[in-house]
Amino acid sequence: MRFVDVNPYFFPYRGGIERRMDDYAKRLAARGHDVTILTARLPGTAEEEKDKSGYRIVRVPSKFYNVYNPPYVTSKGVLEALEGLDADVVNYNYRWAPSWNKDLARYDGPKMFTCHNMWNEGVGVQARLSAFNDSRFIKKVLPSFSHIACVSRYVQKATIQMGFPEEMTSFVPCCLSEDPPANDSPEGDYILSLGRLVKTKGLRYMVDAMKNVDCRLIICGKGPEYKRLERQISRMGLKDKVEMRGFVEEDEKNRLMDGCKLFVMPSLFESFGLAAIELMSRRRPIVCTDVNGLPDTVGMGGITVAPRDSAALAEAVNRLLNDDVLRERMGELALEQAKFYSYEKFIGKYEGILKAVAEGRDPEPDLRRTCAHAEG
Repeated sequence: MRFVDVNPYFFPYRGGIERRMDDYAKRLAARGHDVTILTARLPGTAEEEKDKSGYRIVRVPSKFYNVYNPPYVTSKGVLEALEGLDADVVNYNYRWAPSWNKDLARYDGPKMFTCHNMWNEGVGVQARLSAFNDSRFIKKVLPSFSHIACVSRYVQKATIQMGFPEEMTSFVPCCLSEDPPANDSPEGDYILSLGRLVKTKGLRYMVDAMKNVDCRLIICGKGPEYKRLERQISRMGLKDKVEMRGFVEEDEKNRLMDGCKLFVMPSLFESFGLAAIELMSRRRPIVCTDVNGLPDTVGMGGITVAPRDSAALAEAVNRLLNDDVLRERMGELALEQAKFYSYEKFIGKYEGILKAVAEGRDPEPDLRRTCAHAEG
């Protein structure tokens, strides 16, 4: 099977979508499939290269505008590149790049769309822009795809509620890139946040909660909210309790995950929560918000609270900090929950969905439905 996975961003840009693409591509290539990733050409990258895992990367000429994280991108020649690759099936992963949307809609070969984010996701002006973009995408682009893969059960239900037939959707989650590592590291004296610093991550509410938490918070990541959070921390006199670490390399990130007492995820929107399963694989519990697909992802491995509720966040964090037995027990449950999200469980399902789309038929019901564990 010749499979082309499409996204305007790919390595060296690293986010959740890009990581998922790499994870599935290397596993499909190992199963003997011809896999190509079609993406925009970032400055300093080659027009074409072969990854050591066996898949190919093809990049088209592009321009980037740093107005958000990720940057806004426009590209030329997407349709021509797709037609030249002569794929049996194409998967598209993005919906905020009009030049890509237009060419994917025009492409008439077998194709599916993977929905990674909540529909109409955003805060303030971003919410209005997102709603406008999604409305156009749902009306003009999405109907041209024969199948929609959803990263969480919640996203799948939301997509069906918009009027798309159930048989046109499936649940294909993100997973751990590797088996959970053994974590025998002693707990440090901090709680941890990892991810992009954007309004939808709700970090302003976590910073506000820290005035009632007797522990350090380390925030790792970069994004447009960085300076705003710094000002909030300074204004509230929390510099001794809240540290903005910025972007961290993989080794430091792993060390911080291994040593934290717990992880906090105060999101306002969260279709799945890849960072959650990564942290849970370190045998650490999570305090997160009860939004979208996040509760299903976390399961019994954390405490969920209402979004935008700083007092509830503080109460949940303090409950875990003040109860060593509960924190340890919930950490064990978190590890068991994380183990469910293994590519070895889902690669065959994903392969079956791609083959069905390539053959012009709906995937079988057992490929589309949610696994029992995830429904738990």
